[in-house]
Amino acid sequence: MGFNCGIVGLPNVGKSTLFNALTATAAAQAANYPFCTIEPNVGRVAVPDPRLEVLGEIGKSVKIVPTSLEFVDIAGLVRGASKGEGLGNQFLANIREVDAIIHVLRCFEDSDITHVEGSIDPLRDIEVVETELMLSDLESLERRLTQAQKRARGGDKESIAAIAIMEPLVAALQEGKPARTAIPPGEEEAVRRLQLLTSKPVLYVCNVEEASAASGNAFSERVRTWAAEQGAPTIVVSAAIEAEVSQLPPEDRREFLDGLGLTQSGLDKVIRAGYDLLELVTYFTCGPKETHAWTITKGTRAPQAAAVIHKDFERGFIACETIAYDDYVACRGEQGAKEAGKMRVEGKAYVVKDGDVLLFRFNV
Repeated sequence: MGFNCGIVGLPNVGKSTLFNALTATAAAQAANYPFCTIEPNVGRVAVPDPRLEVLGEIGKSVKIVPTSLEFVDIAGLVRGASKGEGLGNQFLANIREVDAIIHVLRCFEDSDITHVEGSIDPLRDIEVVETELMLSDLESLERRLTQAQKRARGGDKESIAAIAIMEPLVAALQEGKPARTAIPPGEEEAVRRLQLLTSKPVLYVCNVEEASAASGNAFSERVRTWAAEQGAPTIVVSAAIEAEVSQLPPEDRREFLDGLGLTQSGLDKVIRAGYDLLELVTYFTCGPKETHAWTITKGTRAPQAAAVIHKDFERGFIACETIAYDDYVACRGEQGAKEAGKMRVEGKAYVVKDGDVLLFRFNV
C-alpha cells in the first residue's frame, strides 16, 4: 500500500516538471503551453527510508524492498472548468480518483514562461482552482441533497442520515468554503464516499526559482501564511533543481544538494508532507530473504496491517511478534530483542506503530 496524490494547478506552473523529477521519467511532457498534459500520467515512486538499509544490514537480507507511493499528473485547470472550460470535465473526473491533492503554485518570475492568468499571484491561483472545485462540489451535492430530501419525506432512514451529513457541507460551499471545513465529526468515511473534490486533504507546493529553493521567497511566504490560517501544510521546492537531481547518480545527489544549501530533496519533502497529510505510517518485515517496508494508515490494527502483505494473513491472523525499530537496532536483531525482553506478542486489538518490525503468525 502506498498513497495516491494528484498533482494539480493552473497550466505552466511546473506540475509536469515536478512529476517528471519525482518519478525520474519523461512520461509527462513538460512544455510551455497549456494542456500539454492531456491524459493523467501515473508514476510509482519508491519511498526513501534510511531505516530500511539499517534493518537490511542487521537482518543480512538479500533483498531490500521499499514501500511506494503514486503520483498522478493531472491536466492544468483554467477558469470555468466546473462548466467544462478547457479540459475541465476531464480534470475534475481525474481528481476525484486521488486520495490527496498536491497543489503546485508558481512562485517565480520568468518572462520566458507564460502564465495563463497573465501575472504571478499564487493566492489568486489558489482561489481560481479552489473556486472551480467548490462549484463542482456544490452542483453535485445540491442535486444529491434534493433527491435525499424527496426520499426522506417517505421516512427513508438512510436519506435522513445522508441529509444530516450533506446539509453542513452545502452550507459551507455556499459560503465559499471547501467541504473539508465542514465535515461532521465521525462522518469522515461517509464524506469520503461522496467523492467531493474539496473534502480531500491538500498540500500546497510552492515552486520557486533555484536561488530560493532553500528558504523560499516573498511569493512562497504569502502562501505559507495563508495556508497556515487554513490549517494546510506548505512546502517549498524548485522543480528545476529536482529535475537536475533526478538525472544525477544517487551517490552524487547529496553533494549537489549540499552545494545549494538543501538538507533534503524535494521528493523527500513531498513524501514526508504526504505521509502527514494522509496520516500514514510504515512498518517493516525483516529476514534473510528480504527487508520490506509496508505503508498503512495510523490507527490500523494488526490483522488489517497483515492484510497489506496478503489477505490470507488477515483471515488467519493469530498474533504478531512485535519489536520497535529502536529496540531492534539496539539489540542487533530479533534474537537480541527476544533475549532483552523487547519482543512482544500482540493480538488482534494491537494498533501498529510507525517503525514496528513485525512477524505475523497466521493459520489458513
